[in-house]
Amino acid sequence: MNVIIGIVFCLWLAGFLFFFRIPPCRKDDGGGGESGVSVIIPARNEAASLPSLLRSISALKPAPGEVVVVDDGSEDATASLAREGGARVVPSSPLPPGWRGKAWACWQGANSARGGILLFLDADTRLLPGGLKRMLAEFRATGGALSLHPYHTCVRPYEELSAFFQILMAAGVAAFTVLGRRVRAGLFGQSLMISREDYFRAGGHRAVRGEILENFFLASRLRRAGIGTSCRGGRGVVEMRMYPDGLRSLVSGWSKAFAAGAAGTPRPVLALTGLWLTGAIVATALLPAGALGAFALLPAVLLYLLYSLQIFSMLRRLGNYSPLTALLFPAALFFYLGVFTRSWFLLRRGAAVEWKGRRIESDSEKGGI
Repeated sequence: MNVIIGIVFCLWLAGFLFFFRIPPCRKDDGGGGESGVSVIIPARNEAASLPSLLRSISALKPAPGEVVVVDDGSEDATASLAREGGARVVPSSPLPPGWRGKAWACWQGANSARGGILLFLDADTRLLPGGLKRMLAEFRATGGALSLHPYHTCVRPYEELSAFFQILMAAGVAAFTVLGRRVRAGLFGQSLMISREDYFRAGGHRAVRGEILENFFLASRLRRAGIGTSCRGGRGVVEMRMYPDGLRSLVSGWSKAFAAGAAGTPRPVLALTGLWLTGAIVATALLPAGALGAFALLPAVLLYLLYSLQIFSMLRRLGNYSPLTALLFPAALFFYLGVFTRSWFLLRRGAAVEWKGRRIESDSEKGGI
């Protein structure tokens, strides 16, 4: 029994290694520069989400120099709502062979933009008051490319099921680990600020045109061009609400992310997250075993509570998750495992994931998951 307790405790400790610290953006340094920022929003069927983002941008004082919405073949009112919200709409050209939709939209937006600083935002994000000032202050301090993990806003109960996806997405970029600069961190795809000069010098989204999770591979391209990358937490700066359209949308959205596999995650971080998940599963299994007398109940309860507290600590830095989600973490854990397993089998059979009216083919020729 003591051996099992010791093993699960060590697996629990792995969580502190891959999820060590999320540095925030610094406060406004008074440097200004908003007029030189071009906000670029790739949008495909985003009529439900886009107005909220555009309202948050229009409320900024001072406002960015321009807002460019690339309408990626939307079949809803995305384009008209973008114009009503004060954005300049760039209709996307047909998707060329070998390109992914988001990369193509971002590339067209960057080429159309006029500002010296490019800020790419997903349509389901929202800038908070003073958020652009804080991003610019951090950008001036770090240089290179700055990427923020938006603070996740949960509104309906099913959205809490994103808990483990959020934890592992933050961990997978490898920017918040105890390993620091010893692993090559990626970038978050929802929020990216970079100078126009650096973007085009590294090849921009054209250099990662065939990747589903282009943010992972863009970081490598930037480093090859001698451009540094930095990741920060988005709390108080930029928020997001992912998959507000229901549970089916949530499953499809996270399945799309899995279509790229774990190729972008550094292997030490991948190993740590795998060990930590194993410990969470064992801690969950020991609780009923203790209640049935097959294992000492007190150690089982303590291990379970350790995982609950740790998960709560992680989630409160990533979004407004309920404490109950951490206390009842097996629900979100097994939901995550179920979606992962389903996606893995679909991709092994060569199936595609439907997202925003497009079929997302797997990257199995690149090694898959």
